[in-house]
Amino acid sequence: MELPPLPPPAQAGQPDSLAAIVELARIQNFSDVHLGVGEEPRFRSRGDMVGTGWPVTDAARFSGWVGEMLDPEAQQRFQRDKDFDGSFAFERVRVRINLLESLRGPAMVLRLIPGTIASLEELQLPTVLQDLAARPKGLVLVTGPTGSGKSTTLAAMIDWINRTMARHILTIEDPVEFVHESRRSLVRQREVGRHTLEFHNALRAALREDPDVILIGEIRDGVTLTTALEASQTGHLVFGTLHTNSAVRTVERVLGMVPPSDQESLRRSLAESLLGVVAQGLIKTGDGRRAAFHDILINTEACRDYIQRGDLDAVEEIMERSGFDGMVTANQSLLALVEAGRVEGPQAVAQSLRPNELAQALRGRQ
Repeated sequence: MELPPLPPPAQAGQPDSLAAIVELARIQNFSDVHLGVGEEPRFRSRGDMVGTGWPVTDAARFSGWVGEMLDPEAQQRFQRDKDFDGSFAFERVRVRINLLESLRGPAMVLRLIPGTIASLEELQLPTVLQDLAARPKGLVLVTGPTGSGKSTTLAAMIDWINRTMARHILTIEDPVEFVHESRRSLVRQREVGRHTLEFHNALRAALREDPDVILIGEIRDGVTLTTALEASQTGHLVFGTLHTNSAVRTVERVLGMVPPSDQESLRRSLAESLLGVVAQGLIKTGDGRRAAFHDILINTEACRDYIQRGDLDAVEEIMERSGFDGMVTANQSLLALVEAGRVEGPQAVAQSLRPNELAQALRGRQ
């Protein structure tokens, strides 16, 4: 895969400031910056780590970089907790910050957040996502591993509502990533740690703040889940994310967030409130770019009955034959990319959660 060349270290040298490093990443269209004491700076480009050839970072330089983003109080918090999550806006790009302590010393990962929000059409996302965004109430879960584009997809759905509907949209994020300007809708964004101390308190308070749409950065525990379900049952459209790889596994994960004694009640609530699950992944294409593939569950009447009973294998079978409802399995999505000539068969099989099934489908098409 050909990448735009980095400035040769011998000619250009390493940029003096973190702002200049981030600006270089923006120009080169890199997604992440990796910096750490005792390490050569690196970037991530279309899923791959790219070295710079720059000198190994020492503690003084790293501390200076941190000081460009964090005030003394936040730096002390990192020194105390050994971890820090946040965000910062440089002149031309916003970044999501993760600081960590490691064996060699402190390190950071900066995820670049585009300044403009791509639309559902520009991202070529399935049209059923627009249908979900148009619903007046219910729960929509967008899931996938880290770096799968969940935030980008959610931002596009929120942006579509913002541009086309007169709603009050409230986001609760840790940290705020994409920044939305109010258009037809009123958008208010809150960051945990800056605008509210506790995630759960902010979500509970949101029910009294007259929202139509609530975006929850991540559903992490049973308390957040039950509050999100309560919001979706009382006339709100609720979006949330989880780190799961498939739609059915998302439902399994959600049910596992409460004790067994509460699962029957949760199954009923979930069956009533869930609109859909959009599980997303990214795969490299033949032209060196990446394409999204999806595993989409739409909670039709048939799915609702099986979710309430806990028969999730039957839900997956329904997904395989319900394309007319907007459903698709990851294997069907991957197979479509192979048939379109965008992805090689072995790559698709390597990404699949059910590789034998996909390999058999590919052999049947030859």
